[in-house]
Amino acid sequence: MDPSVFVSLPDRMHRAIDVTVMQQTTVDALAHIQQVWPPFEQLVGLRGRKMFALIDTDANSYTVCTPVKDGDDPGSLGLQVGTLPGGWYLRGRLVGEPPEVYEHIADGMAELEAMVVADPTRPLVEFYRRRDEIDLWLPIQS
Repeated sequence: MDPSVFVSLPDRMHRAIDVTVMQQTTVDALAHIQQVWPPFEQLVGLRGRKMFALIDTDANSYTVCTPVKDGDDPGSLGLQVGTLPGGWYLRGRLVGEPPEVYEHIADGMAELEAMVVADPTRPLVEFYRRRDEIDLWLPIQS
């Protein structure tokens, strides 16, 4: 068995509700992803924000997002409103210094996908817990 990219065994988690987010979507390709993050972070600010990415492999799209807070006006920022879906996920945690930690995201998602059958109706999720810690969520059936 190949060594895991995760710091501990992946676990199942449940998010009880959908969350409304401000978002910006691009093509799921590294050059586009690297271009979308800095302006998005500048628009919404990082302080007190949870940052996510939603990946739709069928549509080849990568969406950066953050939950809408009181006082946010996504339209005035030129951002769309979307949904971070609730439900069951298989979660694995990556830890490491940027930008090297980002290189393990694809391998981490592949590792999760090899463990269970994914729910194709919901996107893959990256949750940026801290600068050096990323949770990968693979949507699964209950």
